[in-house]
Amino acid sequence: MTVELLLFLALAAVAIATALGMLISRNAVYSALFLVLNLATVAVFYLLLSAPFIAMAQITVYAGAIMVLFLFVIMLLGAESLRPSNAMPWQRPLALLLALVLGAESIYLLVFRERPQAQVLPAEELFGSSEAIGTALFNQYLLPFEVTSVVLLVAMVGAIVLTRREKGE
Repeated sequence: MTVELLLFLALAAVAIATALGMLISRNAVYSALFLVLNLATVAVFYLLLSAPFIAMAQITVYAGAIMVLFLFVIMLLGAESLRPSNAMPWQRPLALLLALVLGAESIYLLVFRERPQAQVLPAEELFGSSEAIGTALFNQYLLPFEVTSVVLLVAMVGAIVLTRREKGE
């Protein structure tokens, strides 16, 4: 076994354990922290694939900004501990059925599906570099980038307006 394979298997075990911890935890804050660990593990996977820009974006955007937003909402709503919900009686059997279908599809794709022979194409020298991504982002995708920033700004202002209390309250 190579060192890379052992590292991959160890990281896979950590990713699975943190995902299960997120799902099983009864405390929403702990679930969010398990998700942060899972997202950090995914970032290490990106580093193993020689994609440092995507790894840092994973840490910055998902483990940083979005998880802070999740924790803010959890604390704002006071939903730290998850209580049993008033689930409809058909929801649990449907969820189990869909989980079995997902598992069967995964097994089919991993075991029975024919895989085409991989062709390794030579990559450009700057492919995936932060310079190439920045050039594409601010030239080819400038309008969607700006629209996304405006949507995030509107969401932030809306959250502040909705949670603001008057001085007398």
